[in-house]
Amino acid sequence: MVPFAPEGYPFVLVPALAGIFAWVFGYQPLAVVLIVVMLGCVAFFRDPRRTSDAPPEVVLAPADGKVLSVGPAPAPIAGRGLSQQISIFMSPANVHVNRAPVGGIVREVRTVPGTKLPAFRDKASDLNEHSFVLIEGHFGAVAYKQIAGAVARRVVCDLKPGQAVQRGERVGLIKFGSRVDLFLPGDAVVEIAPGQRTRAGITAVARLERGARS
Repeated sequence: MVPFAPEGYPFVLVPALAGIFAWVFGYQPLAVVLIVVMLGCVAFFRDPRRTSDAPPEVVLAPADGKVLSVGPAPAPIAGRGLSQQISIFMSPANVHVNRAPVGGIVREVRTVPGTKLPAFRDKASDLNEHSFVLIEGHFGAVAYKQIAGAVARRVVCDLKPGQAVQRGERVGLIKFGSRVDLFLPGDAVVEIAPGQRTRAGITAVARLERGARS
């Protein structure tokens, strides 16, 4: 049985119970619709176990989905030494649990309110509701944004400043369609291209070239 994200329990239990009551009181067509909705939510909130034996300097994908773009980061983030950006679009069919791209200490966590533009639009990274997380690891700092889309209703970030995190560890999710932007140092070697598919905690997306810090 595939593990299930606890954030999904309300979305599964409500239609399940409503479907049972609808069936008992003679509304079978409605009951069938509600059970289908329940099964869809079970699929959406699946949380499969993920492991990787990649070398420690490898940055893993923080999200399942399709790479939208690989290019320069916005000026405010580039000015912090993170000049490269990888954007991954998560459709409703993807696993929506996010995982830490690197191991290290969480130095910054911010949640920013915003609009609900479609997640594939460039402006969504800045204008949509999102969380920003900066992790300082042995091979340098890496950051990512969890970005809500037109359908997504909430970004869930499980991390706090000062917390130690392992690469590939579960760090949150975004409910119902979304996007994750990954920000890397300028000397990181990107190993993925637009159009490729990723699996959080498994797919190698870049390699950090800096010497390990003590």
